[in-house]
Amino acid sequence: MPLNPTLQATSPTKQNPLRYAIRWLLIATIIGVLAGTASAILIESLNLANNLRESHLWLIALLPIAGFLVGLLYHHLGRSVEAGNNLIIEQIHAEADHPTNATIQARMTPLILLSTFITHLFGGSAGREGTAVQTGASLADQLTPLLRKLHIPITIQDRRILLMAGVAAGFGSVFGTPIAGAIFGLEVLTVATPTHRTINFQAVLPCFLASFIADITTRAWHVHHTVYAVTPEALRLANPTVVNLLSSIAAGIAFGLTALVFAKLTHTISRVFKQRISYPPLRPFIGGVIVAVAVLIPLRSGIDTTRYIGLGIPTIVAAFTQHLAHYDFAAKLAFTSITLGAGFKGGEVTPLFYIGATLGNALSSVLSLPSSLLAAMGFVAVFAGAANTPIASTLMAYELFGPRA
Repeated sequence: MPLNPTLQATSPTKQNPLRYAIRWLLIATIIGVLAGTASAILIESLNLANNLRESHLWLIALLPIAGFLVGLLYHHLGRSVEAGNNLIIEQIHAEADHPTNATIQARMTPLILLSTFITHLFGGSAGREGTAVQTGASLADQLTPLLRKLHIPITIQDRRILLMAGVAAGFGSVFGTPIAGAIFGLEVLTVATPTHRTINFQAVLPCFLASFIADITTRAWHVHHTVYAVTPEALRLANPTVVNLLSSIAAGIAFGLTALVFAKLTHTISRVFKQRISYPPLRPFIGGVIVAVAVLIPLRSGIDTTRYIGLGIPTIVAAFTQHLAHYDFAAKLAFTSITLGAGFKGGEVTPLFYIGATLGNALSSVLSLPSSLLAAMGFVAVFAGAANTPIASTLMAYELFGPRA
């Protein structure tokens, strides 16, 4: 579905503009601090999980039990928030007659943080942005009843803006890309449903404020983000020639088709598991069996399959500086689709970065562009295709790789 949002050129508020700005500055600051702190906890916990797993590979054998535990948690405690990002989108696009006192339950935050940690500790292949988006939005929504108790009027439109600011704050702080985070909060929710394809100016200021404050908060906790860099040699060779232009077009088609395959495969696996397995906790259990077997059996033969589980950040970084196996992107795609499709919790953006970067690296053997540049192109292009957020992806490329790339 192509992006074609229109901006509503309406007055941001009937209030005094200065009063409006101060009001949202205060609210966005609270959202940013909460979401940024949650992202700091998430990043550090996943670093811990991945380090522990790499040091104790026997933990991968317990992935089915971990999956069953995640399934039980949501089956008994998290049914109301199990829809995750879809629930947030549904709340933002709620019709005018939706009860104004309904908020996302606060339990979404601890449940998704714990479940994502378990997924990574025991060897699932997943990301972290889905978790950051859910924590940001759910924490932001807890302000709705609090502000009303303080006799601060919060309309349905205000609550939508709160949620969008929470999404922006979570995404921007977990990757260290506040501009892309703000646009993501506006863009992904604009294209999520065909009947709501407008970006209201009212949400722009809160989303940018919340995203930047969240990023500052995460960094204030001394949490460091991974640095991705295109090599100077690759930038030097990326001349605007006809051959390079045609190579870019061919690469873009490959990245788009790969994003489509990922989305279709993940949804198909999820549908099959739901149709064939009636008891929800058994879905991630069986998915865990499949992933654990697929990792451990080749590993005993000396094949490093651990590179396809967890976040996979070392492989992403390597894609910019060295030639990797041509099938790395396909293996990561399969592992992630099974993990998420079976019901494990986590995001899909970091795996999409992995898939795109390693695919770009592989394409350098048949296209004229340098492998480092193709890795950067794939890094953002596969994410853009799968999430349907081309503007946020373009800005993310600028923030991560700089203007020259």
